[in-house]
Amino acid sequence: MSSLKWWEHAVIYQIYPRSFQDSNSDGIGDLNGITSRLKYIADLGVDAIWISPFFMSPQYDFGYDVSNYCDVNPEYGSLSDFDKLIDKAHELGLRLMIDIVPAHCSYLHPWFEESRKSKDNPKSDWFHWVDPKPDGCPPNNWLSFFGGPAWSWEPRRQQYYLHNFLPEQPNLNHANREVQEELNRVARFWFDRGVDGFRLDAVHTINGDCEPFKDNSADPNFTLGPLPQDKQPFFRQLHDVAQLNQPAIQKFSVAYRKIADEYEGDRFLMGEVNGDEGNAMTVSKTFSEPGRLHATYNFDLLEWAGLTVSELKEAIANAIEVFNGSGRLCFAFSNHDVPRSASRQLSPLDITLDKQDDLQLLLLQLETSLIGSSCIYQGEELGLSDVTNIQFDKMKDPWGLNFYPEFLGRDTCRTPMVWEKNKPMGGFTSANEAWLPISELHMEKAGLDMAKSEGSIYNKFSSFLKWRRKQPAMISSNKMSKLSGGLREIIFDRESETQILRCKFDFELVKATFEEVTHGTS
Repeated sequence: MSSLKWWEHAVIYQIYPRSFQDSNSDGIGDLNGITSRLKYIADLGVDAIWISPFFMSPQYDFGYDVSNYCDVNPEYGSLSDFDKLIDKAHELGLRLMIDIVPAHCSYLHPWFEESRKSKDNPKSDWFHWVDPKPDGCPPNNWLSFFGGPAWSWEPRRQQYYLHNFLPEQPNLNHANREVQEELNRVARFWFDRGVDGFRLDAVHTINGDCEPFKDNSADPNFTLGPLPQDKQPFFRQLHDVAQLNQPAIQKFSVAYRKIADEYEGDRFLMGEVNGDEGNAMTVSKTFSEPGRLHATYNFDLLEWAGLTVSELKEAIANAIEVFNGSGRLCFAFSNHDVPRSASRQLSPLDITLDKQDDLQLLLLQLETSLIGSSCIYQGEELGLSDVTNIQFDKMKDPWGLNFYPEFLGRDTCRTPMVWEKNKPMGGFTSANEAWLPISELHMEKAGLDMAKSEGSIYNKFSSFLKWRRKQPAMISSNKMSKLSGGLREIIFDRESETQILRCKFDFELVKATFEEVTHGTS
């Protein structure tokens, strides 16, 4: 039925491997654990899975600090385990995507260990090394996402190096041709193993040779508020001119696109990109121009404070204005970096707690009815809530540890999945303790139990996805009408050559309805 490529309408299930399923009783999820749960995912009716990083890493940022891009961290298994995973996924009809982290690596990566030794070694300019100012200070005012300056001192070189995140995550210098060649090799390594696509992590933070390293400007609209972004110094600055979204990124995008196009099977490149407030769609369009990334991962529905109905309409309208008729945008309401939507969206949408499950289903249906692709995060199909009662001594996220108690970090959305409520540790692990505490509130929504329950979110969403696959307006076209609806509803039409499907999302009744209409029907 579909004339679109698979990624232009795909529903992608995100797996945070550390928290999905433990198979070897160490309290940490792993690749074999994922393999053992693939049927659960396939039965849900999604098209693909995306696995967050499982590469060799010291785990300061839980895999987003890579020390070897072409091997598996022993906590997660082996390359042989990965090969079994991808074979099983393909057997079940699931495409498989993985995270590639191109902007930075681990400070324990051999590349950085060599680079930091001297100013004249073969990898001396693989990273951003800058002399201090005459007074010894860093070269500019750039700040790290996770707190403090974006520059750390290396005594052997008597220079600062750049890190947009943790000091343990030095930024690669993409102006260096050898860096690009090494990352190209990484792409081919995983494509050769059968991977169907990459989600390119924090690709907007790629830096090339950016001297003279101009200062960021102050954000004139910054105000103190209740959200983490309202209290952290990083968000007091504007970044797009200097620190983020630099021209070097597009050289990387073009190179990766050429590699993807060498392979059969419509290999997919999706970039995690972002910009300062108000320009997200402009940035996304730039990244997905012909010959660059296939699509971008849209942050507009991931607002930390949640979105009101009018704000949801605005976010969707902005996407339609730029991308209508295109599959170059991927929507998400939840991921491993933000509070879960089942909790985050209650207050702004004025939904009571007893309607939380209905709201979660409605959000899932809305997300997967929009143009392009969508990513759902493990546990959304169960209506899992955010876990906000983790004790400080059990917290793991460095971002949260740096800003506690005003900000709890990302642990709240990363707690382990539960599978069977009558099993110890919910069936996640046979160990006495998991890497993060398992939520008692989640036990009543254990995955395998919910899959057997006819009235569960899992089964209602599964039925919706199976119905969706049969709708030409959803999977053979990415055309969408302008938005309408009252104060508490969102209405739009999805259109193909053979079908007009009116999609109505009622936040008063907390219910979605879909009906076929003819041209001219109001």
